[in-house]
Amino acid sequence: MRIALVGCGAVTQAVYVPLLSRRRDLFEVSAVCDLSRTLADAVGERLGAARRYTSVAEMLAGGGFEAVVVLASGSHGETVRQALSAGYAVLCEKPLALTRAEVAALPEGRLMVAYMKQYDPAVRRAEELLAELGGPEVIRSVEVTVLHPSAESQLAFANLTRADDVDAGLLASLRADEDALVSRALGEQAPREVRDLYGVALGSICHDLSLLRRFTGSPAEISHVETWGPAPGSIEISGPLPVRGRFSIRWHYLHDYPAYRETVAIHHDRGSLELVFPSPYLMNAPTTLTVVSGGESRTHWRDVTEAFEVQLAAFHAYVNEGKPPLTDVHGGLEDIVTAQRIAARYAVLRGLPLGGEAA
Repeated sequence: MRIALVGCGAVTQAVYVPLLSRRRDLFEVSAVCDLSRTLADAVGERLGAARRYTSVAEMLAGGGFEAVVVLASGSHGETVRQALSAGYAVLCEKPLALTRAEVAALPEGRLMVAYMKQYDPAVRRAEELLAELGGPEVIRSVEVTVLHPSAESQLAFANLTRADDVDAGLLASLRADEDALVSRALGEQAPREVRDLYGVALGSICHDLSLLRRFTGSPAEISHVETWGPAPGSIEISGPLPVRGRFSIRWHYLHDYPAYRETVAIHHDRGSLELVFPSPYLMNAPTTLTVVSGGESRTHWRDVTEAFEVQLAAFHAYVNEGKPPLTDVHGGLEDIVTAQRIAARYAVLRGLPLGGEAA
């Protein structure tokens, strides 16, 4: 399947380039696009893509591919809208968008939102075990802890190509557009601390929201939100699960922490299912599933199959065989709504101004 890539930054270079290089049985990258000509040329050279663009509109008009993989930073709503309108299937990295309005403006089409942790073999095994136990009805609590060091330390091994050839005026204009979208989501008067919280919720915590969707369904209510420490700092979120029990998420940005670590523990009356995720940038590093059951026996389960690779294969199956993705436009919208509920609860608890969609 011939594909085009939009965005040639860190995640593209560290994750997608090596995976697409070894899965040439499924994909041929025929075009790449980035605001930076330097990055577009570097990624295009590595993947053998002859067509290299700095404009999404020009790339879409040029054609020569069947699907678009959107990997750029920030909101993806407008790029996805253009690609779907042009008739292409789309795999879009999270978040799908920053506002509900962007999602509402999307035309009908084949759209898959990329939450690779949903495709992790350990997560799929945990889903199977939870179903055998009785599903969401047996859950007492879901407890998440994320220890998040700097992106620079996580990517130090990757030898990334960097560039500074993008016009400063263009970057300023794009930042202004992004800020306007956040204002549409949270209101013009929303203070910086609410905007920062929303950014972390949609940029990182959304992975945990996507796992809650798979295990229990999205939370319909956010009871409590707390933050502390210098931004992005530490964030605590809690509330009831939609069927039974409660959830808590504790997310900590720790600049000099030795290594990324994410733990998702599902506790039920007869034991626990605990997932421990490594840094997402380490290819084929296994997630560990620990099953605690009768007599306090502990069973550890690992699989080195790369979640990003499974996700890419799922996109191929979606486009060519019609197999539905784990997250479509509706799941992407659910996570935006939950992130807005998080921001709204934080603002209400502190008497801070809030408007826009979140109000």
